[in-house]
Amino acid sequence: MEKELLIECQRNDRNAQRKVYEKMAGKLYAVCKRYLKNDEDIQEVLADTFYKIFTKLNQLQNHDIFEAWAKKIAVNECLQKLRSMKALYISLDDQFVESPDTLADTVSFEKDILKLLNFLPEGCRAIFNLFAIEGYPHKEIATMLSISEGTSKSQLNFARKKLQELLVNHNI
Repeated sequence: MEKELLIECQRNDRNAQRKVYEKMAGKLYAVCKRYLKNDEDIQEVLADTFYKIFTKLNQLQNHDIFEAWAKKIAVNECLQKLRSMKALYISLDDQFVESPDTLADTVSFEKDILKLLNFLPEGCRAIFNLFAIEGYPHKEIATMLSISEGTSKSQLNFARKKLQELLVNHNI
């Protein structure tokens, strides 16, 4: 992201903010989509994310890390949304959120394997995303979600097993 554009955003230049939004909306939408299924929830979180970006941009010391910083805000907003929905506290006995019978219709060989995450309960999907995709360690995930490290590890293991079952059972 261009430093000058970010400086203009700090000055509340609406034109600059629109340009930043246009450059970042797709990337941040994809991040949110990994955590949330409902498009209304994604749009709400995306709006909250951009509000935080534009109101807290003056706190960013290094403009070179803007995209990573914005992505972290989006992840935190998704987690906050999941907490408000009480979706993070699941049992390992929870069933799939969607019927596995619809898997063949939803996921084709050419599509991204991330679609399979939609078949996991939201809490375990969030932990899988944080660990496997975002690269957070279990200790940090536990702190972010107010759970134990053991819970983070067991939910990740649960997610991996369910994803493996989906891959094997549906020849994907």
